[in-house]
Order: sequence, then structure tokens, then C-alpha cells
Amino acid sequence: MKNTNQFRLASRFLLLMLMTAIVIGGTTGCKSKKKIAREKAAAEYASRVEQAKKDLTAILNDATDWSLAEKEARVKTIKSWNLQDEEVLKLIDQVEDKLARERADALRKAEEERLKKAEEERNKAKATKYSDVETALLSVAAAPDLATANAKINQALQLFATPDAPVLIIISQDGGFNDYDRPTTIRHYLEYLKDQKVYRNVVEQVKYDANGKIIELELIKK
Repeated sequence: MKNTNQFRLASRFLLLMLMTAIVIGGTTGCKSKKKIAREKAAAEYASRVEQAKKDLTAILNDATDWSLAEKEARVKTIKSWNLQDEEVLKLIDQVEDKLARERADALRKAEEERLKKAEEERNKAKATKYSDVETALLSVAAAPDLATANAKINQALQLFATPDAPVLIIISQDGGFNDYDRPTTIRHYLEYLKDQKVYRNVVEQVKYDANGKIIELELIKK
């Protein structure tokens, strides 16, 4: 009986020791996992801070081959990390200012290019629309001799209602207003082309009468 009691006590003691070991082991394991998680998070944060500094500095110094859209996307990603590093926050402000200027400059250049293309298209349309007038004026200036020039002048005058049809030459444009050279007539202008042997203008506008003859010619300097 005595031996039996001792055996029971020993068994209970061993069971208690085993349970204690399990509890202690579990607690230690949880603490280790939490520590590892914290260390991992800290390492990831430090890595992102370092990467953010590297990328932002590169953008600030124009040391990347990224497009403007790619740089803006990179800054957006970095901001999404919500880093609280003072240097990173300062770099973000500087880079955003820089990219805002680049965006404004890109928009300005795009608008200038759009206007340039629109002007080229208008000039192309004018050249096609007034090709007969342009050809007549060019042929007078390019005539190889006096007789040919006079013949070309007579041909050109057939396009006009009268040899005295006014010719207006725009020398500059500003704010929608035209500044004109001294007015002349088509007869005098053709004689001028014959003498100078060069045509430096393009047709801007032509006014016709009911018979399709030119009653006013407006040119603009190239």
C-alpha cells in the first residue's frame, strides 16, 4: 500500500513537471516568435527607408532613366509605405516640387507642339487652297529672263479682277492683331518679284468676287 501511494505521488509529480515544461516551453516559443517578427519588421522598415532615400535622391539628381510617369509612380509607392523618417519626408517634399515643375514643363511643351502642328496644318491647307496663286507668284520670281517674267506676270494677272487689286503684307502678328507693310497693288507686287527674283511670303487670305476673280490678296512674311 505504501509503495502504491509513493508511485502515485511520483506519477503526479512527473505529470506536473511535464505540464510546467510544456507551459514554459510554449511561453518561450511565443516570445521567440514575437521577437523574430519584431526584428523582421524592423529590418524591413530599415530596408524601405534606405531604398526610399536612394530612389528619391536619384530622382532629385536626375540620376535615373525613368520617365516622368515612372518617377511619379515611384514616389506614390514610397509614400504608401508611410515612413516616418525625417530625411525621407524631406526628400519627398523636394522631389514632389521637382516633379510638379517637370509636369508643368511637359504640359507646356505638349501645348506648344500641339499649336505648332495646328499651325503647320493650317499653312498646309492654305498652300493647297491657294496653290494656283502661290504658283503664279513663284513663277514670276523664278523666271529666267525678262521676257519670261513679263509673260508670267500677264498670266498671274488673269487670276485678278483688276491689276489694281490691293495686296496686303503682314509683317508681324501679336495678340490676334496684324501689323502690315505699306499697301501695294498686284501689278506693282508682281513687278517687285520680277526685279527681286525671290518670293519670301506665303498666301494668308484671298478675297474673290462673284466671278471667282481675286479682289484682295493678303500675304504674310515667312
